[in-house]
Amino acid sequence: MTEALLEMHDIRKEFPGVKALDGVDLRVRPGEIHAVVGENGAGKSTLMKVLSGVYPSGSYGGEIRFAGQSCAFEDIADSEALGIIIIHQELALVPLLSIAENMFLGNEQHRYGVIDAGTTFAKTRALLKKVGLDESPATPVTQLGVGKQQLVEIAKALSKDVRLLILDEPTASLNESDSDALLSLLLELKSHGIACILISHKLNEISKVADAITVLRDGRTVETLDCRKGPVSEDHVIRSMVGREMADRYPKRTPDIGETVFEVRDWSVYHEVHADRQVIKNVAFHARRGEIVGIAGLMGAGRTELAMSVFGRSYGQRITGEVRLNGAPVDVSTVQKAIGHGIAYVTEDRKGLGLVLEEPIRENISLANLPGVANRGVIDDAREHGVAQEFRRSLRIRCSSVMQKVVNLSGGNQQKVVLGKWLFTNPEVLILDEPTRGIDVGAKFEIYTLVAKLAAEGKCIVMISSEMPELLGMCDRICVMNEGRFVGEFTAAEASQEKIMRAIVTSSY
Repeated sequence: MTEALLEMHDIRKEFPGVKALDGVDLRVRPGEIHAVVGENGAGKSTLMKVLSGVYPSGSYGGEIRFAGQSCAFEDIADSEALGIIIIHQELALVPLLSIAENMFLGNEQHRYGVIDAGTTFAKTRALLKKVGLDESPATPVTQLGVGKQQLVEIAKALSKDVRLLILDEPTASLNESDSDALLSLLLELKSHGIACILISHKLNEISKVADAITVLRDGRTVETLDCRKGPVSEDHVIRSMVGREMADRYPKRTPDIGETVFEVRDWSVYHEVHADRQVIKNVAFHARRGEIVGIAGLMGAGRTELAMSVFGRSYGQRITGEVRLNGAPVDVSTVQKAIGHGIAYVTEDRKGLGLVLEEPIRENISLANLPGVANRGVIDDAREHGVAQEFRRSLRIRCSSVMQKVVNLSGGNQQKVVLGKWLFTNPEVLILDEPTRGIDVGAKFEIYTLVAKLAAEGKCIVMISSEMPELLGMCDRICVMNEGRFVGEFTAAEASQEKIMRAIVTSSY
């Protein structure tokens, strides 16, 4: 057997009230793509933070060996010095700096102590080309969507002398074609002897590139599967992850669709920075009571911009058009007014826009409806606590208590907190933007079941997703968006991945 590049043995890590890692073992060989999978809360990200020095030596138990040497990292700089580079699920870019400045932050390209802009831009262009990103190096990161920011992170990692690349949900923000390009890039790095640890919930992607799969559950190593010996079935991996059979990926439902409740007419939006660039081009769509309407499209199609502009004009400028509820026009010119009319928006960026990470679950859940927990304008702590406890129970949020900080929750449980926040406003229309991004299959099913229950209760659901199977499995009708326009519409019976992609491709110009 090839000598290991990395060995982690009996790794143990605890947080107050939570045993995050309980004797995890991991072994990665040179030039190997090693997938680490498990439900949210299984310990994947914690294990990688131990490996990269985010959690320093002494704050955990067990041993790390890299290239045959025992390691005791005090911080990320120590691990990077050995060529261990981690890209976290939470993006670590400075929004107001350019792509080029972010790319070489802390590793500035200079000549005689002065930053060499020419070299910096040239190297940045080459790195961006590697990850398939066609942007000017001078573009401020704040002008990029989440998906493009993820590509900048990956390019930044490639600028360093990497021997082991750790990717935590690298394709969570990417569409299918960009994800394929990234996976091809990982295979290219592998051919140059670079090892990779890939954390992902997308089992179809893992099956394409992984040489080995380690499954974690409840902070323990369940098994390591050698993909070189033969194909590993998704069902086997899922059983190992969740400890139970999962016969269906989506809940069975019998839609009870009523009259039109939510309608958008002739909606037009211009870019919030470039006032002459039209992002949404005279869009019209509707959703009926009890209906789940999907919006499909590639990255940059304008789906998030549409949702945010409708929700209190929280994106864009020079917005025109009409929003109607139950047949009557409504004013959604501010977020407060949109909420007041019963519209809720679950953002794709739960960490940046959906949650206050350093605050507890209790305060996050009440954020969008403070009057609901107030008495004469003063927050009633007992009422707020009771509301949070009820959502903790009904949404099955895994936490030590509702006073636990949201930053310490897994991605799936953070998403449940965001949903709880908006459900507490008792919305009539719920817009879900990538509702299961970065969430494992078990937690996804719980979210899907909740969405189906809300539709059965007569709510209008608008679901934006980059995962085509998710739209096909959950939606009663799918609208296809491309270049700021709706270019197709299919009922659940008519829809297929081929038809949706054909609508996108044939409408491009």
